[in-house]
Amino acid sequence: MSEEKISLAHGAGGAAMMKLITDVVLKELSLKRAGSVGLDELDDGATLIVGDKTLVLTTDSHTVKPLFFPGGDIGRLAISGTVNDLAVMGARPLAMACAVVLPEGFPIEDLRKICRSIDLTIREVGVPLITGDTKVMESRALDGAVITTTGIGVTDAVVTDKGLKPGDKIIITGTIGDHGVAILAHREGIDLEADLQSDVAPIWETVEAALKVGGITAMKDPTRGGVASALNEMASKAKVGVVIEENKIPITPAVRAASEMLGIDPFQITNEGKAIIGVDPKYCDGVLAALQKTKYGKNACVVGEATAEHPGEVMLETVVGGHRIIESPIGDPAPRIC
Repeated sequence: MSEEKISLAHGAGGAAMMKLITDVVLKELSLKRAGSVGLDELDDGATLIVGDKTLVLTTDSHTVKPLFFPGGDIGRLAISGTVNDLAVMGARPLAMACAVVLPEGFPIEDLRKICRSIDLTIREVGVPLITGDTKVMESRALDGAVITTTGIGVTDAVVTDKGLKPGDKIIITGTIGDHGVAILAHREGIDLEADLQSDVAPIWETVEAALKVGGITAMKDPTRGGVASALNEMASKAKVGVVIEENKIPITPAVRAASEMLGIDPFQITNEGKAIIGVDPKYCDGVLAALQKTKYGKNACVVGEATAEHPGEVMLETVVGGHRIIESPIGDPAPRIC
């Protein structure tokens, strides 16, 4: 019997990655909790209590290719990804750490550009980067660069990805598929009349506006595995069904056209500046109005709701009145995009 080995699918945010984590990582670790949300929950971060404060801690590694892409670069991606993981747990970012692994021969001017991008992004959010680390590897051992960012935030009320209840409305804060499709189209040299740009952005201001209204029951940012993976995880953890309407899903014409050309499903592709939010229906109109007043929530819309039927399943109502199940992808159709 051949020895099992890691594949690209194991890091892509889909079913293969979840199986690796649950079957290998979680089974080999014993101390996995310092607060109400620990590693076993597999949320976007974890909690710890310090005095009378609830802190949220999250960490993430980024290995996008190319390092500079339409609408952003690995620096903005790294900061935004960590800020957004804190945000969807209801935590205001307090501080960040950053570790960089570079190959020998990496252009110093590219490092300067990445640092400038990191600085612009942390200034946008107002969160200081207070510590870090740098390593250099042989060029044959590393293609590009890897940036790992860790963030800590504070919250008065933790939000998880498992809080959906039947009747909750599902809001997506903007168009889907922009990040992954922009990078793939750039890699493949697809030239459309409409400009494809990544949506990479730190969305704390957007999420904070929703939290101030209240009624938020669950949140998740649909990064690796896209909207399909995020909704399936939310439905499975909450043991509810989710029904979304195809004609309400915000997708730009450029993303739709490029997805068709590339043969990929925009529901399964990475987003880096969006959140999926479950909302008590009594608060839905207020939350939606608050989101639409923010820089990164202008295109927010209600796309469906949670139901008591078919727990753990995500169903799409098509434009022609049919239904199809949206499954979590095995892996990401595009490796190294986040």
